[in-house]
Amino acid sequence: MVGMAAGLARAGFRPFVYGLSAFIPLRVVEQIKLDIAHDQLPVILIGDGAGFVYSHLGTSHQSTEDIACTRAIPDLSVYSPADRFELTACMDMAYQAKAPVYLRMGKSDRGDVHAAVPHAKTGSLLQAKPGQAGVIAFIATGSLVRTAMDIATRSYPDAAVWSTPCIKPMDSQQVATICEQSRLIVVLEEHSVLGGLGSVISEIASELAPVRILRVACRIVSHSIAVVTSIC
Repeated sequence: MVGMAAGLARAGFRPFVYGLSAFIPLRVVEQIKLDIAHDQLPVILIGDGAGFVYSHLGTSHQSTEDIACTRAIPDLSVYSPADRFELTACMDMAYQAKAPVYLRMGKSDRGDVHAAVPHAKTGSLLQAKPGQAGVIAFIATGSLVRTAMDIATRSYPDAAVWSTPCIKPMDSQQVATICEQSRLIVVLEEHSVLGGLGSVISEIASELAPVRILRVACRIVSHSIAVVTSIC
């Protein structure tokens, strides 16, 4: 299917490749890398059910490594919308990019984060909840943006919440500004603690604006799943 999409893209079409994120992209990383990304073909890869939404089907259908895998592929963008409005914005950005894109969907409907389709720029973070400078800032992606907003509203009313619909590329200067204005950054994602959004934020912060970062993600240990927090 990925090879067919590459051929269609070479013939002038704009293919969309859809599958569960445990299969697209995880089981076809090599084909995505060589057939699509290497030649920067305008193929949009849609991975549905990212994270644990298919938890009852076991490890083979869970996807907690897809961001880490796709981040490492040159010339492949990675989008992770939080709600239906961000999904519309990400789909528009992906189609207009005319380049390889992996669009990650969590599938579990956690409710809307935005009231309408946001004006999103490629690489930028979207403020889902305003906050005060000098306190906690939450940065989340996908299904956990709604969770971050619920936590902030209930327990940290002064904290800002930022959604990350575009994980790669990412506006490093915007992230640095958020870090500079915050006492603590809390990153939430339905993904492995290794190589995901928390890693991106930590990498940018360590280079441009060091700050204390708490990463809330998962770690697979002996075929069991644990939600872990890691402080940088």
